[in-house]
Amino acid sequence: MDTINFTKEPPNDFAQLLSIYESLGWNSLELSVDDLKQMCNQSWYAIYAFDNSKLVGMGRIISDGVITGIICGLCVLPSYQSKGIGKEMLNQLIGHCEENRVIPQLLCTESLESYYESFGFRKFSVGMTRNINRT
Repeated sequence: MDTINFTKEPPNDFAQLLSIYESLGWNSLELSVDDLKQMCNQSWYAIYAFDNSKLVGMGRIISDGVITGIICGLCVLPSYQSKGIGKEMLNQLIGHCEENRVIPQLLCTESLESYYESFGFRKFSVGMTRNINRT
């Protein structure tokens, strides 16, 4: 992980983030490069991980900056997983929330519960969603 640079500066080309999303099977909504750029730029806080100029990870927080910050989109390129990159980004996201007295929250799949519990997260509610027509 010595060569990984963590920064708030977004990539010059969000096609790199699209590649990460597609490699993880996360683009079921068929988001465009512009969608991803808007998504990150409109987030309260975002962190990016680069190996030289190659984007290898990203995480962001959606928040009003007062009460709750929703951590979302935490992702690492599969070939870079299990090297501590996601852990470092998550620690920085949590740290940003704590510095601003904002409660960090997130949604995750059941298979990731134990991972997030190791960072002090705990189940607290039932999440619900409503599908919309995005066409």
